[in-house]
Amino acid sequence: MENVPERKPGQESVWDYPRPPRLENFSGQIEIFFNKQLIVKTIKAKRVLETSHPPVYYIPPEDVRLEYLQISEHTSWCEWKGGARYYDIAVNDRKAEKVAWFYPDPDPRYLDIKDYIAFYAGPMDACYINGEKVIPQPGGFYGGWITSNIVGPFKGKRGTLGW
Repeated sequence: MENVPERKPGQESVWDYPRPPRLENFSGQIEIFFNKQLIVKTIKAKRVLETSHPPVYYIPPEDVRLEYLQISEHTSWCEWKGGARYYDIAVNDRKAEKVAWFYPDPDPRYLDIKDYIAFYAGPMDACYINGEKVIPQPGGFYGGWITSNIVGPFKGKRGTLGW
């Protein structure tokens, strides 16, 4: 495939990820900050890997400061996982809408992420995987997190790969 960077040892290419997406446990540490407040700290996340997308990390609710989240009226549909619900966030005087989503009744193949929460990296102050600050997946629609061990090109940026 043209325009695919050469992979270095230890890197994953999103073009090796499957379709339909694969769900797997992730034991690395994830931290998320919003308005200078630690919202998430976990070593019990799960990640979803799908062709052309950087990984999406799902956090167990017990490792999320739920007092800062409010259910949104917004919903969406994923062809693989089913119907998603969204959260807004408010920490002190700062608020943001539709910053996270979850699947209350996922397709049976994805039951392991039922009610787990995935966050868009863009609206957060910072999201970290094992101490490395992540870069949001381009385009704002998808919720993948890019780190130095993930190579693209990635679906999502206008003009990239025709999407």
